[in-house]
Amino acid sequence: MKQEINEERVAALIRELLIELGENPNRPGLLETPDRVARMYQEVFEGIRYSNHEIAEKFGKVFEEVKTGSLVTVTHIPIFSYCEHHLALMYNMDVSVGYIPNNKVIGLSKVARIADLVGKRLQLQERIGDDIREILEEVLDTKDIIVVIRGEHACMTSRGIRKPGTITKTASLGGIFETDIPLRQEFYSLLTMG
Repeated sequence: MKQEINEERVAALIRELLIELGENPNRPGLLETPDRVARMYQEVFEGIRYSNHEIAEKFGKVFEEVKTGSLVTVTHIPIFSYCEHHLALMYNMDVSVGYIPNNKVIGLSKVARIADLVGKRLQLQERIGDDIREILEEVLDTKDIIVVIRGEHACMTSRGIRKPGTITKTASLGGIFETDIPLRQEFYSLLTMG
């Protein structure tokens, strides 16, 4: 695990950024902003401090000797992240995971914790799915995993082309999900169920 960010240094850099943007960091509304942003960055970028392997170790509690070959799904996990290209928020993100157990199942809350921590990095939506799948492969000792993500990107909706409501959907497929189209369709159908 990497060390926590230097909040004092980040606050100083935010203060400089405010000056460069033409703001007065000494005006009442901005006086405490650099410190608040530094504390926020400590929280929203927590995932940067962990490798995928470390996340797998942190949330790798499984129940073994589970005799099932049936599809397990955990759907509609809300997360957020920040785009590594613009440092813009990726929001209204919805992560859904499916896997075929290999004599192991993971505690359901652990899937949500993994998704949450992976999102707390400078990311691409495609990489979020790949990272979650990679971590689950290590924890569950199977490649038979699918991760689907739906999200909105501020770099698309509030700047540049400015198209609010535009949705990006990505899928990261491993093992049997790459070739078994009926299984993949079963997973997708479960996403639409209430």
